Amino acid sequence: MRATLKKARKDKSMTQRAVAEHLGITLRHYQKIEGGDANGSFRVWDALEDILGIHQRKLRESLSNHPVQEDNQ
Repeated sequence: MRATLKKARKDKSMTQRAVAEHLGITLRHYQKIEGGDANGSFRVWDALEDILGIHQRKLRESLSNHPVQEDNQ
């Protein structure tokens, strides 16, 4: 899951459907992007950066990019 993307969308009080419509893609495709199951095109990420006001490098981060470290005991 791309938690930063989801949080940024919610901070802008936008639904997934509203973002998808603004991007000109299907709701399902946007859900896959936000869920981390699809990458999206450069055009989509450039537009998301403009819509949400956060650099796309940050928006693209997923929870799997930051694995939880186990305690060494």
